[in-house]
Amino acid sequence: MPELPEVETTRRGIAPHVEGQEIVEVIVRQRRMRVPVPDDLESTLIGSRFGELSRRAKYLLLPLGGRTLLWHLGMSGSLRIARIGDPPKKHDHVDLVFEGGHILRYHDPRRFGFVDWLKGDAATDTRLSRLGPEPLSPDFDGQRLYRLSRGRRAAMKTFIMDNAVVVGVGNIYATEALFMAGIDPRRAAGRVSLERFERLAEAIKTVLAAAITQGGTTLRDFVSGTGEPGYFAQRLNVYGRAGEPCRHCGMALRHIVLGQRATVYCTLCQT
Repeated sequence: MPELPEVETTRRGIAPHVEGQEIVEVIVRQRRMRVPVPDDLESTLIGSRFGELSRRAKYLLLPLGGRTLLWHLGMSGSLRIARIGDPPKKHDHVDLVFEGGHILRYHDPRRFGFVDWLKGDAATDTRLSRLGPEPLSPDFDGQRLYRLSRGRRAAMKTFIMDNAVVVGVGNIYATEALFMAGIDPRRAAGRVSLERFERLAEAIKTVLAAAITQGGTTLRDFVSGTGEPGYFAQRLNVYGRAGEPCRHCGMALRHIVLGQRATVYCTLCQT
């Protein structure tokens, strides 16, 4: 599943090709997504130009002036730049064709993603209004984690993957950040000290910033907006390495399941 770094990589990749460019054609090959493609998508977009693209959690926001297009990549979706004449592949569901001769093409084999209109603004649309802060923003720190964790019995990994606590800390990045901070993913959030939460908040910022810089994590379905794969997987310390030696102590990494998600950690380095 594309996570926050993958979505941010996509935003950075497509932005130079679509911002300020006139849309001359809209092709919808499949309207049945998790949210059906709006009936007025074609009539509204043709002749319009996107403003500055932004991201909130794993949502891309493409403003048109009076309205904003909300795009979510779901489990297997990707947005990439193609050229006029590039034949669509199976599962290429939506094309936005621009005056410069290039296409913003949406590919989604599982159709769990969607493109829809933002309802009101980010403060009123229920898909965005209940989200926690961005992990790389000043609003996110160890104090917030500590405050929200008091009395919570949820495992640490489950706690930091809660989008009401902080957005964008998906399975891969939660696993890596907990390892960097030396925290057992099974530990109850309410039993973790402020000092350790401050260390964890910095680890989350470090892991996500590194993943964004390197283009996201190489997953089976993910490519950036320009069609390039991510490269952060080359630096993963624990995720996907169950049974292999810990890079710090040499102990075999242990695999468990928390919240129905695969979790790998070091029993010696994470306490």
